Amino acid sequence: MRYNYIAVEGNIGAGKTSLATKIAQLYNGKLILERFEDNPFLAKFYENQEKYAFPLELSFLAERYQQLKRELANQELFTNFTISDYFLNKSLIFARKTLNDDEYQLFITLFNIMNANLPRPDLLVHLFVSTYRLQTNIKMRGREYEQRIPDEYLEKIQESYLDYLKQQPHLRILLLDVNALDFVARPSDFEKIVDAMNVEYPKGMTRIKLS
Repeated sequence: MRYNYIAVEGNIGAGKTSLATKIAQLYNGKLILERFEDNPFLAKFYENQEKYAFPLELSFLAERYQQLKRELANQELFTNFTISDYFLNKSLIFARKTLNDDEYQLFITLFNIMNANLPRPDLLVHLFVSTYRLQTNIKMRGREYEQRIPDEYLEKIQESYLDYLKQQPHLRILLLDVNALDFVARPSDFEKIVDAMNVEYPKGMTRIKLS
C-alpha cells in the first residue's frame, strides 16, 4: 500500500469497517476499528436526539481520541501501514448536525485541543453511497438501535460530510462513489477500490465514480 496511514470514512452503513478490514488483511496493515456499540448514549440518542446529542458526541470524541492516540503511537513491528475505519474529524461532522450553536462552540474548543495532538492521515477515503443503499446495508446488518434511522438524518450527515471535505485543501481526500459496487461479495469490485487507492493523489479532494 502506497500510504502509511489511511482513514476510511463515510455515512452510517457505507461499508467503512468492511473495507478497512479487507485492506488490512490484504496488505498486512494494522487495523484500528471504532468502538461504538458499548456507548451508553447511542440507543438513547436514536430515541431522543435533542436530549442525548451532547453527551453522545462528547463521549464519542473522547473515545475516538483516546483510541487513536494510543494506537497511532504504537506501530506494530510486523505491519506495513495503519488503516482505520474512522477519522477523528467525523466528530465535528456529526456534532454540527446534532448540537445547538452553544453546544457546538464548546465542542469545537475541546476538539481542537485533542486534534492538535494527532497525526493526519496520508489518505482519507470517503465512501459515497446513496441513502437507499445505506438503509439497505443498515437493515442487513441488523443493529436494533439503527433500524429507525430516518432518511432525513442520513441525508443531513451526507451533506455535512461533503461540505466539510470540500473545505479541507490540506488533506489528501479520495471520494469514491461505490453505489454500483459490492466490494464485500465481489472480489473484482474490491480490486477496483484497491487500485483507486494505490495512486499518488494531490492534496484536496479527488472524486472517482467506480462501476
